[in-house]
Amino acid sequence: MSTHSATDIFDEVAYIHDGSPEGMLTCIFEAYARHEDPAEVVSATSYQPQLLQRAVEVPTHPAHAARVSAGIRQRLGAFTQRQVMKCTLSGRPDAGTVLYRFIRFAYDGAKRRDCASCPYSAACSGRSCQRSQMAPVNDIAHPRVKPFHDAVRSVDNECEKIRQFARFQHLKDEEREVWFARINPKDAVVPLVLGHFIERFSVQPFILYDEVHGMAGIWDGKQRFLVDAEDDALTLPEVCASEVLMQDAWKAFYRSLSVTARYNPELRQRFMPKRFWKNLTEMQDGAPGLKAY
Repeated sequence: MSTHSATDIFDEVAYIHDGSPEGMLTCIFEAYARHEDPAEVVSATSYQPQLLQRAVEVPTHPAHAARVSAGIRQRLGAFTQRQVMKCTLSGRPDAGTVLYRFIRFAYDGAKRRDCASCPYSAACSGRSCQRSQMAPVNDIAHPRVKPFHDAVRSVDNECEKIRQFARFQHLKDEEREVWFARINPKDAVVPLVLGHFIERFSVQPFILYDEVHGMAGIWDGKQRFLVDAEDDALTLPEVCASEVLMQDAWKAFYRSLSVTARYNPELRQRFMPKRFWKNLTEMQDGAPGLKAY
């Protein structure tokens, strides 16, 4: 009688999560807990079944995700932990796989690192050596680090674009007033840019709504919140009467700066990607040399 289990027919295993940062980190926790080396860590919406690959659905456990995050901070440092959290917000379909392979590489390197030969060992406590912690994330030529570095850089770039291209409009009803911006980033960057807009708005309540990922960052003037929100579930106050005048003034100012004879559509799209245009106030009625969008 054969003693092989049913799973022996599979060459690889893929971990499937719910698409959240916590789900991605939970998969990494399970990989170490089960002593497995998954070929893929992917969201349910991005998973493509493959021949001779076993799929394992990993339920999200925030406590397990928090343990992974804390372990990364302890072993690899606060900077690497921040980079890891950025990678969990990436919109790349392979972001989970990229993150898992980087953490495996970084952890294995940490085990092999000998702090006794480090010239800075007298000034540090070995495991918490900043020089050792920074080594994996800085090795961007390594095939397991470069995709991770590219994903993090893409998230950073998307944050900068949202800081530039978010357009807030003034809403008000009988009970409250709020500023609202609709954005469509390719990465789920609302948690990363929310602090920037809080500094700008101070005590003024606002909502930053990511229509791609169904996420809203809310500031009520005192506390911040991250909530799941879908378009059909949004109930917003009416636009203030002065908002229409302000939008018209902004469009007029924007057009007054343009020089039609020097219009360069390729350069324009390089600095202002076309995917953002539908949510830009100044692009609602078109622009010099363009049809209306």
